Amino acid sequence: MKIEVWSDYVCPFCYIGKRRLEEALNQFPHKEQVEVEFKSFELDPNSSTYSGQNIHEVLAKKYGMSLEQAKQANNGVGQQAATVGLTFNFDEMKPTNTFDAHRIAKFAKKHGKEPVLSDKLLQGYFTAGKDIGDIETLADMAEASGLDRQEVLAVIQDKTAFANEVRADEGVAQQYQITGVPYFIINSKYAISGAQPIETFKGALEKVWEEEAPASVLQDLSTEDDVSCADGSCVIPEKK
Repeated sequence: MKIEVWSDYVCPFCYIGKRRLEEALNQFPHKEQVEVEFKSFELDPNSSTYSGQNIHEVLAKKYGMSLEQAKQANNGVGQQAATVGLTFNFDEMKPTNTFDAHRIAKFAKKHGKEPVLSDKLLQGYFTAGKDIGDIETLADMAEASGLDRQEVLAVIQDKTAFANEVRADEGVAQQYQITGVPYFIINSKYAISGAQPIETFKGALEKVWEEEAPASVLQDLSTEDDVSCADGSCVIPEKK
């Protein structure tokens, strides 16, 4: 079974949805036969790097609400995060452009380090107040994930490096008409939109497994040999 997940590193529900999927997989008896692949998606490709505004101010301006309303909305999201063991520190979050973070994640994937780096990016942004659009911060996280710092810096500074890989993911998202994340596609056939409850993910895993898993080996209940034909001939059983 293959699960493709479109998400962004500054999307709170992407972090929550990722954790809920992981919880569901931990309870799924066929977990080892499930491949999860994360795909790039930028919530706002035109967003600037960190400007000094906090997430409350950005949210209030974007949706035309008061600062207090923005704080209440973020508090509600934080409460959902807490149900799956995540701590969201909204006061310290630094809204930024995530294109470089996605490019570095593709570089990390090439070296088998994408899962580790992705966790560091999400935890860094939502909990530790890290600016994941900053070059040195990205290099720090990549180095802590086991990647070569100088290679990472070279990738970040070359704006074409791994850009096609990011754009390819976003192109497929457009084909699927994905407009919001997280978005999960299972076996290129089934879709789950948003950070659904753990039970929803569990039900989906069980449904897809039942419908698409290879048939199990039949248990042979035969009692006699040499009573069938194969390879164009038949064996005549000896008289007993």
